[in-house]
Amino acid sequence: MSDSELGRKWDRCLADAVVKIGTGFGLGLVFSLTFFKRRMWPLAFGSGMGLGMAYSNCQHDFQAPYLLHGKYVKVCTELIFLFLSLESP
Repeated sequence: MSDSELGRKWDRCLADAVVKIGTGFGLGLVFSLTFFKRRMWPLAFGSGMGLGMAYSNCQHDFQAPYLLHGKYVKVCTELIFLFLSLESP
């Protein structure tokens, strides 16, 4: 794995972690203020859930090095021509 690809994966993981932890914290804040009489545990629970989801996504991203993430698609023209030649009568 090249350094630039590793850097992109780390950037994507950190951005995903910030979004998920922030969303979990926000949902915990809303539930804390509306349902749980301003207790702290919904904030910790929401942030922990966000952190856990971000960790799981990062772990999957680093263990699956051959996924393309929809950016690079290689077209095999030989198979297309073979398929087209089999289709025509």
